[in-house]
Amino acid sequence: MTPTEQKPEPGGQVSDAVRGNWVDRFAPEFSRPYLRLSRADRPIGTWLLLLPCLWGLALAAAVDGWRLFDLWIAIGCGLGAWLMRGAGCTWNDITDRDFDAAVARTRSRPIPSGQVTVKQAVAWMFAQMALAGLILLTFDWTAVLLGVSSLGIVALYPFAKRFTWWPQAVLGLAFNWGVPVAWAAHSGDWPGLPAWLLYASGIAWTLFYDTIYAHQDKEDDVLIGVKSTARLFGADTGKWLARFLVAAVTLMGLAVLLALGPGSGVLALIVALAAPWALGWHLFWQISRLDIDDPENCLRLFRTNRNAGLLPALFLACAGFL
Repeated sequence: MTPTEQKPEPGGQVSDAVRGNWVDRFAPEFSRPYLRLSRADRPIGTWLLLLPCLWGLALAAAVDGWRLFDLWIAIGCGLGAWLMRGAGCTWNDITDRDFDAAVARTRSRPIPSGQVTVKQAVAWMFAQMALAGLILLTFDWTAVLLGVSSLGIVALYPFAKRFTWWPQAVLGLAFNWGVPVAWAAHSGDWPGLPAWLLYASGIAWTLFYDTIYAHQDKEDDVLIGVKSTARLFGADTGKWLARFLVAAVTLMGLAVLLALGPGSGVLALIVALAAPWALGWHLFWQISRLDIDDPENCLRLFRTNRNAGLLPALFLACAGFL
């Protein structure tokens, strides 16, 4: 049986989704293919898109204090992350449908398995983008302009693995754009250097976790000619991950020091500086347990990056109250 003739998982489940997830158990049957297209059955991607937003919001609040509207910014970022992650995944599956049909882990996705047509997927993508756009319009106009400007990177990402060995860097540019957007939504001003350093820290973090993720598919990627940092680094992956760890920690630390300069309270600065160290500790823990030749190990560690990103978000949020 050829890859494109492979039958989908029983009930239409996607092979790398957690068994018993809420989509497969509780969502109305007609909605399941669309929710799977949006990766609603695999929430880790929404977390990885949301967490940089929370970093940017929390560091901005650490500078001049939390405000009541920040609660809506956090909620709006959460809803927007869910919708835009869904729209981005839909776009990714539209452009990658032939590749997905040739890879064991992805051929059960809704388009290659025949659950959703390309036209239906396009309509679903625009519906999600429209809803996300309505949420974005509730923010400051600087944040709106920044949010809209990210669409080009989002559109480019699915094609990056066809022309560069660094598609994870393109993903990092897109997935961490929430840092300057949330910063601008809080401050009402164009983000300064601390926000962009925090953005760069997020890119290094994305290179870290998505390289681990890409090791699941490296054998299939060789066969179909898809590039990735997992293939590029090979046996040197551990060394590169250590470099990304150092970059993420250093850049986040610099962002905190510049944002909370001498005028800030000592306790707030100490708490905020715990954020990069907490992130670095978790990334080191992942490296110590990584087996790049075990796809299940790679997927399990990749999913732990929700906690890796939550740790600095919590420390930065606490600093805003001090």
